[in-house]
Order: sequence, then structure tokens, then C-alpha cells
Amino acid sequence: MLALKKIFFTTFLLVLFDQILKIWIKTSMFLGQEYQIYDWFIIHFTENNGMAFGMEFGGYTGKTMLTLFRIIVVGFGIKYVIDIVRENQISSGSLIALGLIIGGAIGNIIDSCFYGLIFNESYNNVAAFLPETGGYAPLLHGKVVDMFYFPLINSHFPDWMPLWGGDHFIFFRPVFNIADAGISVGIFMILLFYRKEFS
Repeated sequence: MLALKKIFFTTFLLVLFDQILKIWIKTSMFLGQEYQIYDWFIIHFTENNGMAFGMEFGGYTGKTMLTLFRIIVVGFGIKYVIDIVRENQISSGSLIALGLIIGGAIGNIIDSCFYGLIFNESYNNVAAFLPETGGYAPLLHGKVVDMFYFPLINSHFPDWMPLWGGDHFIFFRPVFNIADAGISVGIFMILLFYRKEFS
């Protein structure tokens, strides 16, 4: 039971910090606005309509199906985690990794499910929380708020390089949020340190 509490606590903290930051971004910045903290660290407000890295999935019906699919997968994932924890001795690091993955998934699902109902659009203005005119989208059609942008390398390929010579190159280009980071860190922790516990 202590193991499940560790997972719950990690999940709760990640969702809490993720949602606090997203709500602050949504109610303090307009879409596309950014604050440069360092050359390689920028807070850049963008929204993601679909899957990872802004990919789209099948319009209105596709968005509904994608959100429902995410909810179902997370439900099965939680059941799987509960079963594993009850049947096996799992290290604290694995429990934290699982909590990060579940928390990240829940954080982005909250955006997809509810942000369309509780905020208006952020184009050219800062969004209002619970606007009198209603939200920008129905249930299950919200956009995921992203804000962390780390252009660690911002340069050009050498001119002599085939195919890409002289082209502009940015690494790391995707804009992401705390939930995305939680999922990624949790997966890497399991793959690098705790794989044997899940095999």
C-alpha cells in the first residue's frame, strides 16, 4: 500500500505543478508570446491540437476519438501499475517513474478534456478563465498548453554538407510542458535503470 501511495504522491505533485503553470501561462500570455530566460531557454506559449509535437489526427471526430483513447489507455495503465505493484517488490525509483508517466498523461488529458470549456481563445489576447461567453471548444476538444522551448543549438549546417548544407538547424526544436517532461523522464528512468523490474 505504501508503494501505491508513492505513485499517487508523485502523480499528484506532477499534475498540480503542470496545471498551475499551464493556467498561469493561459491567463497571463497570448498565443505566440515568449519570454527569453537565457539564449537556450525560452518560455514560448503555444497550443497543441493533436498528438505529440503538434501532429493532427482526423478533425473533430478524430480529436474526440484521440481524447477518449488516451483516457482508456491511462485507465488500463493505472490498472496495470496497481497489479504490478501488488504482485512484485518495486523499487522507489520505479514507483517515481510510474508516477511521472501517469501524472504526465493525466495532465495532458485534463487540457484536452476541459480547457476548451473553461478558457476562451488566446489569439491576440490573454485568455479568460470561465468567460461569460463560454469556452472555445466543447468537452474533449481542448488544446494542450505547451511552453518550454530549449533551442540548445541554433546554427547552420556547413555549406559542404550534402542535402542540408547551409540550412538552418535548431536542436531541441519541440515546445513541451511539465506533463510531457514527466512522461519522458519516467520512460527514460525505466529504460535505463529499472527495465528488469518490468520484464
